[in-house]
Amino acid sequence: MDALLRARAAGQSGLVTRTQARDAGLSPKAIEWRLGTGRWQVVHPGVYQTLPGRGGWETRAVAALLHAGPGAALTHESAAHEWGLIRQAPGTITVVIPAERRARPVEGVLIRRSRHAAARTDPRAWPHRTQVEHTVLDLCSGRGPDRAIALAAQAVGLELTSTGRLRSALGNRRGQRDRSLLLEVFAEVADGCESPAERRYVRDVERAHGLPHGRSQSPFGRVGRRDREYEWGVVVEVDGRLGHASWTDVQRDGRRDRSALVAGRVTLRCYWTDLVPSPCGLAGEVAQVLRARGWAGRPRRCGPGCSIDDSAQLWNLAPR
Repeated sequence: MDALLRARAAGQSGLVTRTQARDAGLSPKAIEWRLGTGRWQVVHPGVYQTLPGRGGWETRAVAALLHAGPGAALTHESAAHEWGLIRQAPGTITVVIPAERRARPVEGVLIRRSRHAAARTDPRAWPHRTQVEHTVLDLCSGRGPDRAIALAAQAVGLELTSTGRLRSALGNRRGQRDRSLLLEVFAEVADGCESPAERRYVRDVERAHGLPHGRSQSPFGRVGRRDREYEWGVVVEVDGRLGHASWTDVQRDGRRDRSALVAGRVTLRCYWTDLVPSPCGLAGEVAQVLRARGWAGRPRRCGPGCSIDDSAQLWNLAPR
């Protein structure tokens, strides 16, 4: 291998295409000799691994891109994994190519075609992938608000994008489903919501029951943040982990709660099961604590089945 081909292979997880090898001066016979002796291995038709034994998800992803040809980019879950938005590497590599091109199907690779492929591909990222904004929008389509806020908050939290850029990308996608819902989600992310559980708290506890508007991601200490803080010294921590927190997480949360108490703040810690299927009981508890700390308002029923009795004597008592 000449130096140029060796450098190209190094930048492609050890992979080269037959065209790249021929352009570097290798004859068909030289290529077949390398394959026959095991120095190279066939990954896909016309795509060879020059470092046998090298594997892993990213190697498979690069092999899929080389097989799909010019203009190919990772998309959907494959792009999201490369951006760090989802941890679990997808079993199937999903690639998008320009609509005018074709690519032979191969095992383990799903090839999509789109007339927007070039415009939505990030020009700087390697392996080539769709821009993070379009990756988020692809995965949000028809998946509901919880999925949308989790992905959008993750992308913004990692500083890969901003809610303004997400809205701009949405404006360029006329066929995007759930447009109004996504605009609402992006506004909530901009306001500080970082998880589906936090969104449900704001929507189903605060707004639905007429509670005061808390401050999202209120800073404390050097790097700490509180999920929701009210001016009466009440902090609400919203934990959406469905009871799977590690012992380390439990200890950290306990230290945070004690720190708040020392500073004169009381902490209410709630969980996904407090929000789903009914958040009314939690809303009543938050309202009582707020009134005990000086809030002069009173909650309201969110609907006919709400467990809060807004006419009860409790709410007629003057706040402390």
